[in-house]
Amino acid sequence: MTFRKYLKRALVGTAAVAISLTFASNVSAQRSQQQFVTIGTGGVTGVYYPVGGAICRLVNANRADHGIRCTVESTGGSIFNLNSIRAGELDVGIVQSDWQYHAYHGTSRFSDAGPNKNLRALFSIHPEAFTVIARKDANATKFADLRGKRVSIGDPGSGQRASMDLLLETLGWDHSVFSATFDLKAAEQSIALCNNQIDAMVYFVGHPNGSIQEATTTCDSVIVEVAGEAVEKMIAERPYYRTATIPGGMYRGNPNDVQTFGVGALLVASTNVPENVVYQMVKSLFEGLDQFKRLHPALEHLDKESMVSDAIAIPLHPGAEKYFREVGLIK
Repeated sequence: MTFRKYLKRALVGTAAVAISLTFASNVSAQRSQQQFVTIGTGGVTGVYYPVGGAICRLVNANRADHGIRCTVESTGGSIFNLNSIRAGELDVGIVQSDWQYHAYHGTSRFSDAGPNKNLRALFSIHPEAFTVIARKDANATKFADLRGKRVSIGDPGSGQRASMDLLLETLGWDHSVFSATFDLKAAEQSIALCNNQIDAMVYFVGHPNGSIQEATTTCDSVIVEVAGEAVEKMIAERPYYRTATIPGGMYRGNPNDVQTFGVGALLVASTNVPENVVYQMVKSLFEGLDQFKRLHPALEHLDKESMVSDAIAIPLHPGAEKYFREVGLIK
């Protein structure tokens, strides 16, 4: 081998090593710059879990551009998510509008912990209705008919449990008005109902919902009206509540509209989540909104304008506000 050929081969080899090292360095840098974000949701049979998964899919689709990797976690629901965000154990969570308000102001379930002034809203998602399902043979068509019945009042960490307790308090009731109460998780309730282990179950959820579908399809059951003076008083005193209607014909054996009350579901985070991370999450969702709306029936009527304001009772996260101003959704 001539010296010239040897030198050429050596130079090519050196260049290859340099390129390889540069590539490895770039990959390492990209990995170090990745931001991991976890969204706390709710039970796997509810709306929060698939909605969280849909948000993550949209965020992860653009991961090569922004470096954010989004994952979803099934949790006990709103109260759990808000406590976990405060403790730094979750980055982002889907929560009910009433418990967003209480967590920020340090009221109701959050009075001992005090106000969480670091809590911020990203955007509103879908409306939810306080839904009570009873076995048909329990002969309960109105909430007052549940006296003396076996009732699942919800997982202690969930928004429906807290709202159930508030409704009972407004009525001047406590758990003793029922013959038995159960702290069942969302995924367990419809099975228990149709196995005649309980007479009724409560669920704060967007419609249509798989768990309600299961309960009304597997056994004869009815949606119970939750209306009257106590409910009107709750709505009047608490602006995050509103009247709600569960449409007739959506579930087997329930041909008529049923009146109840409701809240909104929204995405929240701590101010500790960087502005750019929230900006990219919100941008991914809003730019992919048409796709997002097709991922679950509860989302099909969403529009950008309402998502910026509906049911939001706390300040916006700076990252969300930045995006909304850029696209003219707020001024």
